[in-house]
Amino acid sequence: MMDIQSSSELNETTHMLPPPPGTFVDREELIQYVGDFAVSQGYVVTIKQSKRDKVVVLGCDRGGVYRNRRKSIEESSAEHSRKRKTGSRLTNCPFEAVGKKEDGLWVLTIKNGTHNHEPLRDISEHPSARRFTESEVLLIKEMTEAGFKPRQILKRLRQSNPELLSTPKHVYNVKAKLRQGNMNVRNFKSLRPEKSAVRNNYLAVIEPSWRQRNPPRVPNLIGGRFVDSQSYESIDILNPASQQVVSQVPMTTDEEFKAAVFSAKRAFSSWRNMPITTRQRIMFKFQELIHRDIDKIAMNISTEHGKTLRDAYGDVSRGLEVVEHACGMANLQKGEFVPNVSNGIDTYSIREPLGVCAGICPFDFPAMIPLWMFPIAVTCGNTFILKPSEKDPGAAMVLAELAIEAGIPNGVLNIVHGTNDIVKAICDDGDIKAVSFVGSDTVGAYVYARASTKGKRVQSNIGAKNHAVIMPDAREDATLKALVTAGFGAAGQKCTALSAVVFVGSFKQWEDKLVEHARALKVNAGTEPDTDLGPVINKQAKEHTCRLVQKGVESGAKLVLDGRNIVVPGYEHGNFIGPTILSDVTVDMECYKEEILGPVLLCMEVDRMQEAINIVNSNKYGTGASIFTTSSAAARKFQTEVEVGQVGINVPISVSLPFSSFISSRPSFVGDLNFDGRAGIQFYTQIKTVTKQWADSLDGDETPLEMPCA
Repeated sequence: MMDIQSSSELNETTHMLPPPPGTFVDREELIQYVGDFAVSQGYVVTIKQSKRDKVVVLGCDRGGVYRNRRKSIEESSAEHSRKRKTGSRLTNCPFEAVGKKEDGLWVLTIKNGTHNHEPLRDISEHPSARRFTESEVLLIKEMTEAGFKPRQILKRLRQSNPELLSTPKHVYNVKAKLRQGNMNVRNFKSLRPEKSAVRNNYLAVIEPSWRQRNPPRVPNLIGGRFVDSQSYESIDILNPASQQVVSQVPMTTDEEFKAAVFSAKRAFSSWRNMPITTRQRIMFKFQELIHRDIDKIAMNISTEHGKTLRDAYGDVSRGLEVVEHACGMANLQKGEFVPNVSNGIDTYSIREPLGVCAGICPFDFPAMIPLWMFPIAVTCGNTFILKPSEKDPGAAMVLAELAIEAGIPNGVLNIVHGTNDIVKAICDDGDIKAVSFVGSDTVGAYVYARASTKGKRVQSNIGAKNHAVIMPDAREDATLKALVTAGFGAAGQKCTALSAVVFVGSFKQWEDKLVEHARALKVNAGTEPDTDLGPVINKQAKEHTCRLVQKGVESGAKLVLDGRNIVVPGYEHGNFIGPTILSDVTVDMECYKEEILGPVLLCMEVDRMQEAINIVNSNKYGTGASIFTTSSAAARKFQTEVEVGQVGINVPISVSLPFSSFISSRPSFVGDLNFDGRAGIQFYTQIKTVTKQWADSLDGDETPLEMPCA
C-alpha cells in the first residue's frame, strides 16, 4: 500500500486518485479492483446501487474528515457556533465509480473522481474495519441462540481475533438482522479494506475455490484471478488408469477470452518497463516454488496423463531447466553497440518485447511444454495467454498458481481453455503478436497458416516419427536398453518417442533379446510404485494405436509381441497397451506413415547404411534420428547426411537443454525461429536500432552529420 502523506491543516489539498478505467471479466473483479485501489489511496468504497447483471455504482464510504467544507469564522453565526470535530463523519462524498456490463464485459468509468475529505491515516480507523466476517456472524447467531449477551459474545470473539474493533452496538445490529432471518453477510459490512495478495498490484488475487469442488471445475486465469467460466460446455478429465473423473474443463467463452487478452494488453506497458533484474528475481522465486511443489505437480501429471511418476518428474525437471535458463535473461537479451560509425555518431540495437504472446500446448508434456513457452516470453517483457491441453490442464494450473505466488503481476500470465474455437480466436486476435504451438501436424499447419496470415510470428512443432538406425557393430546391451526406454517410455506418447527402428543387416539376431527386455516392463497405473509403463491418455488414443497395429498386421507385418489385450488387476477399465513390436514393416504401410503415439516399435531391415539414411530422409516427419554404432566414420556420415533437427549418436533423441534450441526440420517444424536457446529469445523479442548524435562538442566545433546513405 502506498504511503499517504496527510496534513493537520484541514484546508490543505491532498489528492486521492480515482482508479484508472478498465474492462473486467465479471462484476466481482471490478468491485475488488476499485476497492483495492481505493485502500491504496486512503479511502474506502461501498456499493451505492446495484443491478447485479447490468450496473453497479460505487461510492466513497465516508469515514474521512472534512476538507474545504468548514465555514469561515466571519460566516459563522451564534447558532452555528458548534464546530464539528476533526474526525466527524461525512454525510456525503461526491466520488462515484460506475461499472456497466457491455458485450459480456464489465466496463469501469469514473463519474466523479473527487473527494471532500482527507485520506485516512489508518484504514483500521474506518467503520468497515469494525464489521464482522461471515464466520463471525455465524458464531454470533449460534451464541445468541445459546443465550449469550452482546458483551459476552464480543469477549468470545476477541479470543480468536484480538484486533476486533466492534462494539456491543454492532452486535445488537447483527442480532436485529438475524431476527429478521437475514443471513446475507453483505448486509453487515462495506467493502472490507483488505490488501491485495500481490505486492504493489491493485487487482486482488483470489484463492481459487475450484479445488474444493467435486469434481473440480478448472477455471480460467484472467487478470490475476482464477475465474469460473460461464460456459455450459465442458470436458471431463478422466484418470486413464481408473476412468474416474478427475476434473472438468469448461470451454472458455468468447467474452472471457477477450477479457484475458485485454488483461494481458493492459499489463504489458508496466511489465515491459519493470527492470529486467526484477523479472529475473520472480523467475528465481518461481523455480524455487516448483522445486518445493514438484511432488504435487508430478502426481497431477500422472493422474491426468497416465505416465509413470518417474516420467512425470522428468517432465517437470526438463521444464524447470527452462525456468532456470530464464533467470539469466539479463545476459541473454543483450543488444549490440557500434561506436563512432561516423563523426560523433554511435549506433546500437536493443531487443524489445513484442507485446501479448500466446501458447497452445499438447497433452504429452503437461508441464514441460508450458514451461518452454511462458517463462521465456514473460521474462523478455511480454505478457502471455496460455492454452493448455484440454486433456490434462492440471499441471499448467498448478504452475500458474506458483507463478502468481512468485510475484508475477496480475495480467502478465493468463490461462484459457478450449479446442477449435479458442485456437481460432488466438490465431485471429489482433492484439496477439506471436503464437507458439506444439501438437499434431494437421492442427499445427492450420495454426501456422491462419496466424501468419494475420501477421503474427509463429513457431510450430508438429508431428513426429523418430528413427533409430542399428548398425551390426552396435553394443548389444546399451542399444537394447535405449530402444526399450525410448520406444516404450511414457507409453510412447511423446514427440521424442522412438517408433521406427531400422536394422542394417538382419533383425533376427536382435529379436529374442528385444522381446525379453520389453516383456520385463511392468505395466500398471502411473501412480503405482515401480511402474515402467502406464496407460495411454484416453480410449480414443488406445483405439487409434490398436487400429494402426492391426492395419500393419493386415498389410504383412509380423506381430512379434502383442500388448493390445493386456489387463491390469485393479485397473481393468484402464487404457492400457502393453509393449508391442512389429517386424517386416515397410515404408508404404499405414502404421509407418502415421504418427502412432503408443508403445509400439516398428522394426525394418535394410542391407546398407545408405538405405537406412534414405528411409529417414524420405519420411514426412523430421524431428530426430539416432544411430547406434561403434564406428566413428559411420556416425559422422550419418550426422552429415541425415535430414532431421535432432541427431543422437549411441543415444536416443531427447529434449535439448534450454541453452540450445529444440529443432525439428521439414514438415515437423514450420516457422522461422525455434524453441529455447538463442532462437527462443529472438522469437519473443524484436530488434530496434538506435542511431544518436549529440549537438555539443568538447572542442566547441559543431560535428558535421556524415552518415552513409543508400
